[in-house]
Amino acid sequence: MYLYGASGHAKVIIDIIKSQGDVIEGLVDDDPNLTELSGIPVLHDAAELSPFIVSIGNCKVRKMIAERLNCEFAMAIHPTAIISPTVTVGEGTVIMQGAVIQTEVKIGKHCIINTKASIDHECLIGDYVHIAPGCTISGDVYIGEGTWVGVGSTIIQGVRIGKNCIIGAGSVIVKDIPDNSKAYGVPCKVIETI
Repeated sequence: MYLYGASGHAKVIIDIIKSQGDVIEGLVDDDPNLTELSGIPVLHDAAELSPFIVSIGNCKVRKMIAERLNCEFAMAIHPTAIISPTVTVGEGTVIMQGAVIQTEVKIGKHCIINTKASIDHECLIGDYVHIAPGCTISGDVYIGEGTWVGVGSTIIQGVRIGKNCIIGAGSVIVKDIPDNSKAYGVPCKVIETI
């Protein structure tokens, strides 16, 4: 298995992969000055390598690299995550330590469900979404492609958040948020269109 991106986020994924009993053959990064990360060699060409996890937190960059790579993608799910057997998870997705994902949740490809995030029943999480540490997402929530939900945010049941949004840390989302919005606060309000 290989990771694309040699950063702090990659270090967490390395721990998850090791906890699964899998081996990381190497990391790929565009920075020619990087030669290793956590004792793992950093390569600078992804050709002929597979499977990959894109280990970059930024949603737009993660999507760009995933679409550029012509390969198979793996998943990384930490053994302390609690996941209902009715959950579906897309390729390239990472589910971190202590996450809880309840019944009939659908998680898209190349998502990050970060440390201690909680996603309740029947949510739909689009491709390339990043749910930051400590988020609480109630039942039947929809989060559109490429959206970042900031650390410690809470989303009440039934809310729809559009694609390519940025939700600020600690926000409480009680009503729908349209596509391409930057929003934050208690209650969460749209502050600008991106």
